[in-house]
Formats: sequence, structure tokens, C-alpha cells
Amino acid sequence: MKRILLFVATNMAILAVISVVMRIFGFDGYLTANGLDYKALAVFSLLWGSVGSFISLAISKWMAKRSMGVQVIEQPSNSTEQWLVDTVRQQAESARIGMPEVGIFDSASPNAFATGMNKNNALVAVSTGLLQTMKREEVEAVLAHEVSHVANGDMVTMALIQGVLNAFVIFFSRIIGYAIASAMRSENNSGYGIGSFIGTLIAQIILGFVASMIICAFSRWREFHADAGGARLSSSQDMANALRALQRNSQTEKLEGEFAAFGISGGSAMAKLFSTHPPLEERIARLENSQAL
Repeated sequence: MKRILLFVATNMAILAVISVVMRIFGFDGYLTANGLDYKALAVFSLLWGSVGSFISLAISKWMAKRSMGVQVIEQPSNSTEQWLVDTVRQQAESARIGMPEVGIFDSASPNAFATGMNKNNALVAVSTGLLQTMKREEVEAVLAHEVSHVANGDMVTMALIQGVLNAFVIFFSRIIGYAIASAMRSENNSGYGIGSFIGTLIAQIILGFVASMIICAFSRWREFHADAGGARLSSSQDMANALRALQRNSQTEKLEGEFAAFGISGGSAMAKLFSTHPPLEERIARLENSQAL
């Protein structure tokens, strides 16, 4: 979940910076000097939207390491670290991808993530809580799930989708900003006005949240595919048991951080819209149904 949230948050921050840069250097004024040039705006939006998305993707590993304090295992210092590296290497070979970096981050909650710009240069990290609360076969299933994310190219696909959504956000926010400025403009004031800038930023924030909901929906859909891939690399039973272990933890402990904010085990309808993962009971049911076939 943190992997997706970092990606989306970084992307929205980049879009905000792009808006400020466009305003400072007068690009917005150029597009509206003689009325809004929709064709130029469409091309402009697609180019800048893609830039924001792929910058987010390019720095995703760097951001994850520093924001979450991931300690990459360069040389295993104990049997657990050696087992983690060996397990990921075996799974990566089975999935036919390059060996990812393997890391551990300090968190009491059982968690794991994978990120990276391409499937042959990725990062797979697990929390200390995951290692402490799960059996080895369950941890292996979680690792298989993350390796499947890498093998499926989920982060690259997400960047492509985010780029398209960014283009829509930039395009329509500027149309809305231009409309607001036009409505506020008096006969004696033909300038673009501050109304356009403020209107564009507000529209961009609102449309950005809508885009985030779409990204979260895509993420939830890909989680089912990663579960299936994890089951193939480990076993359906171990994958289901790993999800049950997560379920027990979320039911018996107070939800913190990303669990509380996005309701991994349930919650309001609004929380579910911004959840990057489907409810655990749905994921377990899917795995059990696949076993029954």
C-alpha cells in the first residue's frame, strides 16, 4: 500500500510544481493569449502529464528507501537475511526477472512492498513485523506476491495510466481555470488574471483526487493478479494463510498508519475508494475458489 501512496503523492506534488513553473514562465498565458488553444493544450497536457508520472516512477525506489528507512541487504549478516535473499532469488528466477534488491524496514505492522522502474531493477522489502509475526512459508508467499507485482510490470503499467490521467487533469483544470478567469474578467481588463491560476489549482486538486481513486481501483484489481502469481510461485494454501495472518493482525491490533487511513480490513465507503488493496476476505475467497476449480 505504501508503495502506491508514495507514487501517487509524489506524482501530485510534481503536478503542483509543474503548475507553478508554467505560471512563472508564462506558458499558461501563451496558451490563452488569443483564446484557449485546445489542440496545443492537449499536446502540452500529454507531454507534461507523462513527465510527472515517469519522474515518480524513476525515483520510486529512492523515495521508498529513504521515506521508509529500508536497509538493503548487501551482504547477509544472519540466517534470516540469507534466507530472504535466497528465497527472492529463487522466485525471481522462476518468474524470469532480474534479481531485485532485498531490504528490511522497521515497522511493527506486517507489511511488504515492491517497486522499481523496470522488472530487472526492482526492490522487494519486508517489515520487521512481518518477519516476527508470520511463519516462514507465509513470508515466502508474501515475497512471491511482491515478486509477481514486479514480474507483471504493475508499476510501469501504473505509470502509463497515471500519465494519461495526469494529461486529463492538466487539460481540464486549465479549461476550468480559463472559464473562471473569463467569467471574472471585466470589459476593461483583458488580462488572464489571478482567477485563472487559483481556479486551475483548485480544479487540479479536485481532479487529482478523482485520478487517485482511479489509480487505487486499478491497484485493487492488480492485487488479485499478484495473489494468483504469488500462489503459483509458492502455493495457494500458503498465500491464503499469509492473508489470514494479515487479517488476524488487523483484527486483534489497533490499526495504525496506512491501515487506519485506508481501511484495509473494512471501513467506510469513502475509505474503500482510496484503498489500494481489496478487503482481505475477498482476496482469500478468490484464492479458495481458484483451488476448488
